[in-house]
Amino acid sequence: MEITTTHYLVLSFLLFSIGLIGILTRRNMITVLMSIELVLNSVNLNLIAFSYQFSELTGQVFAVFTIAVAAGEAAVGLGILLGLFRLRGTTNLDSAMELQG
Repeated sequence: MEITTTHYLVLSFLLFSIGLIGILTRRNMITVLMSIELVLNSVNLNLIAFSYQFSELTGQVFAVFTIAVAAGEAAVGLGILLGLFRLRGTTNLDSAMELQG
Protein backbone atom coordinates (compact mmCIF):
# COMPACT_ATOMS: atom_id res chain seq x y z
CA MET A 1 0.00 0.00 0.00
CA GLU A 2 1.40 3.35 -1.05
CA ILE A 3 1.15 6.38 1.20
CA THR A 4 -0.42 9.22 -0.75
CA THR A 5 -1.01 12.90 -0.11
CA THR A 6 -4.46 12.06 1.21
CA HIS A 7 -2.93 10.14 4.10
CA TYR A 8 -0.84 13.15 5.04
CA LEU A 9 -3.85 15.44 4.79
CA VAL A 10 -5.91 13.22 7.08
CA LEU A 11 -3.08 13.14 9.63
CA SER A 12 -2.74 16.91 9.34
CA PHE A 13 -6.49 17.35 9.85
CA LEU A 14 -6.34 15.20 12.99
CA LEU A 15 -3.40 17.19 14.38
CA PHE A 16 -5.14 20.46 13.58
CA SER A 17 -8.38 19.28 15.22
CA ILE A 18 -6.60 18.17 18.39
CA GLY A 19 -4.73 21.47 18.54
CA LEU A 20 -7.87 23.54 17.97
CA ILE A 21 -9.78 21.64 20.64
CA GLY A 22 -6.87 22.17 23.01
CA ILE A 23 -6.81 25.90 22.32
CA LEU A 24 -10.54 26.34 22.80
CA THR A 25 -11.10 24.16 25.86
CA ARG A 26 -8.01 24.47 28.04
CA ARG A 27 -7.36 27.19 30.60
CA ASN A 28 -3.73 26.38 31.33
CA MET A 29 -1.37 28.55 29.31
CA ILE A 30 1.22 25.79 28.89
CA THR A 31 -1.38 23.49 27.33
CA VAL A 32 -2.57 26.28 25.02
CA LEU A 33 1.01 26.89 23.84
CA MET A 34 1.45 23.17 23.12
CA SER A 35 -1.84 23.18 21.20
CA ILE A 36 -0.65 26.11 19.09
CA GLU A 37 2.48 24.11 18.28
CA LEU A 38 0.28 21.20 17.16
CA VAL A 39 -1.61 23.52 14.82
CA LEU A 40 1.62 24.88 13.36
CA ASN A 41 2.97 21.35 12.89
CA SER A 42 -0.18 20.37 11.01
CA VAL A 43 0.34 23.33 8.69
CA ASN A 44 3.94 22.23 8.15
CA LEU A 45 2.77 18.73 7.30
CA ASN A 46 0.39 20.16 4.69
CA LEU A 47 3.11 22.32 3.18
CA ILE A 48 5.56 19.43 2.96
CA ALA A 49 2.95 17.02 1.54
CA PHE A 50 1.92 19.38 -1.24
CA SER A 51 5.54 20.28 -1.91
CA TYR A 52 6.33 16.60 -2.36
CA GLN A 53 3.27 16.03 -4.55
CA PHE A 54 4.09 18.85 -6.96
CA SER A 55 7.90 18.37 -6.79
CA GLU A 56 8.58 21.96 -5.76
CA LEU A 57 10.63 23.36 -2.92
CA THR A 58 8.31 26.27 -2.18
CA GLY A 59 6.33 24.38 0.45
CA GLN A 60 9.48 23.25 2.19
CA VAL A 61 10.83 26.80 2.31
CA PHE A 62 7.57 28.02 3.84
CA ALA A 63 7.74 25.15 6.35
CA VAL A 64 11.18 26.31 7.47
CA PHE A 65 9.82 29.83 7.93
CA THR A 66 6.90 28.43 9.91
CA ILE A 67 9.32 26.55 12.16
CA ALA A 68 11.22 29.79 12.76
CA VAL A 69 7.99 31.60 13.64
CA ALA A 70 7.03 28.75 15.98
CA ALA A 71 10.37 29.05 17.76
CA GLY A 72 9.86 32.78 18.23
CA GLU A 73 6.31 32.20 19.42
CA ALA A 74 7.51 29.66 21.95
CA ALA A 75 10.17 32.02 23.29
CA VAL A 76 7.79 34.98 23.61
CA GLY A 77 5.01 32.79 24.98
CA LEU A 78 7.26 31.31 27.65
CA GLY A 79 8.43 34.81 28.59
CA ILE A 80 4.84 35.94 29.03
CA LEU A 81 4.09 32.74 30.94
CA LEU A 82 6.96 33.37 33.36
CA GLY A 83 5.83 36.95 33.87
CA LEU A 84 2.27 35.82 34.55
CA PHE A 85 3.43 33.12 36.94
CA ARG A 86 5.60 35.57 38.89
CA LEU A 87 2.78 38.11 39.06
CA ARG A 88 -0.13 35.79 39.86
CA GLY A 89 1.44 32.50 40.98
CA THR A 90 -0.61 30.52 38.45
CA THR A 91 -0.62 29.73 34.74
CA ASN A 92 -4.40 29.92 34.45
CA LEU A 93 -5.51 32.07 31.53
CA ASP A 94 -8.45 33.50 33.46
CA SER A 95 -6.01 35.32 35.75
CA ALA A 96 -4.23 36.91 32.77
CA MET A 97 -6.48 39.98 32.76
CA GLU A 98 -3.50 42.07 33.89
CA LEU A 99 -1.90 41.55 30.48
CA GLN A 100 -4.67 43.30 28.56
CA GLY A 101 -3.84 46.79 27.26
